[in-house]
Amino acid sequence: MSIEFLITSLIIVASPGPGVLYTLAAGLSRGARASLVASVACTLGIIPHMVAAITGVAALLHASAMAFNVLKYAGVAYLLYMAWKTLQEHGALTVEQDDEHKRAPRSVSQIVRAGLLTNLLNPKLSIFFFAFLPQFVSASDPAPLARMLELSLVFMAETLVVFALYGLFAASVRKHITSRPQILTWLRRTFAGAFVLLGLKLAAAER
Repeated sequence: MSIEFLITSLIIVASPGPGVLYTLAAGLSRGARASLVASVACTLGIIPHMVAAITGVAALLHASAMAFNVLKYAGVAYLLYMAWKTLQEHGALTVEQDDEHKRAPRSVSQIVRAGLLTNLLNPKLSIFFFAFLPQFVSASDPAPLARMLELSLVFMAETLVVFALYGLFAASVRKHITSRPQILTWLRRTFAGAFVLLGLKLAAAER
């Protein structure tokens, strides 16, 4: 495992994006457990992109403007939906009350579904796997597919750890932030604006 791959992939994972933003929101709104669930869900959302890259489906997305654009605009629509939900009273940054455990099954399923969709509807992940991983696979490698799978799993492990750290940090400052309504309102607007900006950035993305 090259140090170049570890450092480069870590920088990519740690860079703010939809997954990081969603995990932070989960930590602030529902606490540490929810942030960890969100981290796992966002990490699992990478799997379809990884499989697509390894099996060659990413090549189709790269070559077909229609296929890429369909997935891209689905991702844009979802990010705008997340922005709208964040601004609602019961949106991403609504604080759970003490009866959280009573509603845990429903809350967990909602967190998992949203986390999966956050990364699933990001076509740039497929292009990332297709364009980035092969750079670290030697042409003389006797098992290139196994090597790509190994690198992909390392990338997923980094994603899980980094997202979990983001979420746990958000959960640790949750009480200080959520006890101040003005800060909470500002955070809702900031998160919503960030989702909109990410959606616009994705809409402008080219293959």
